[in-house]
Amino acid sequence: MDVSEPASISSGIASRYATAIFEIALEGDSLGELERSVDDLGSALDDSADLRALISSPVYTRAEQGAAILAVADKMGVMPGLRNALGLMAEKRRLFVLPALVRELRERIARHKGEVTADVVSARPLSDEQSRKLAQTLRAQVGKDVKINATVDEDLIGGLVVKVGSLMIDSSVRARLAALQNAMKEVG
Repeated sequence: MDVSEPASISSGIASRYATAIFEIALEGDSLGELERSVDDLGSALDDSADLRALISSPVYTRAEQGAAILAVADKMGVMPGLRNALGLMAEKRRLFVLPALVRELRERIARHKGEVTADVVSARPLSDEQSRKLAQTLRAQVGKDVKINATVDEDLIGGLVVKVGSLMIDSSVRARLAALQNAMKEVG
């Protein structure tokens, strides 16, 4: 079995749901509401181990998953089209693709708005001012509005790793130390 096959299946399922949800939001002129709902749902997935367990564990029945995800959706106030899709996904035992669905919807919304997403990994959390300045600098480089998707990796020691599409900039201390180590090996 090809290792990439489960990921491919998940992304295919997520893509089909994302297409339907995005089209409904586009027709209803509610892309802003969809973006807010997707961001809230993405944050909930990042922050809650219980939610991640709910969507991926076979221990929960379809009814339990459905009731729980709809309760979460109602509490968060997600848009009706997304809420209905979550209920359908639970009914069909497809909630495991929720992280891929969030990614897919974010990409579609960004493309529609003419934005690109920059995945930024830093040793410490970026301040709002640092994120704003980085977005401006990247906008000058790529010619489009840039949305920052920031994560923290303390192993970097310092600096940043920025990925925008196929462009990757690694200015981390870890990368500089590795380059220095390679240079020293060549000399010695």
